[in-house]
Amino acid sequence: MVPPAAPGAAAAHFRARLAFHADVADVAADLAAGGDPGFVLVDSRSTAAWDQGHIPGALHLPTALIPGQAPRLLDPAVPVITYCWGPGCDGATRAALALAELGYRVKELLGGFEYWVREGLAHETREGTRQLPADPLTAPPALADCGC
Repeated sequence: MVPPAAPGAAAAHFRARLAFHADVADVAADLAAGGDPGFVLVDSRSTAAWDQGHIPGALHLPTALIPGQAPRLLDPAVPVITYCWGPGCDGATRAALALAELGYRVKELLGGFEYWVREGLAHETREGTRQLPADPLTAPPALADCGC
């Protein structure tokens, strides 16, 4: 096993990670608070994926369309949080890179749409709003407020 980094290096690394990633629970809380959450949530997936389900309030902007449409749809002064399917997909990373290269402040949603749904949060589909029960592995009832 490789030994852990020195505390100062570890703190710098984890501080940087928090600057690049957003947690599903934090984003959900900010959106549920009402008013301006202080960011725009961008779904970078295909139209078929968007229609299957997306986070309420998200802007649909597939990664390939970012260079041509972001300047018209997004305010450069407002941070952006990108998401795609889930941890096995790098679409949100590609979208975040494209936005950063255009000068936007951007974060990536950890777990993406998959973890939004797995945590039992409502999502919109072509047929309307749906909400599935929370997966006990991602949102155990006894630990619903873990303080993460």
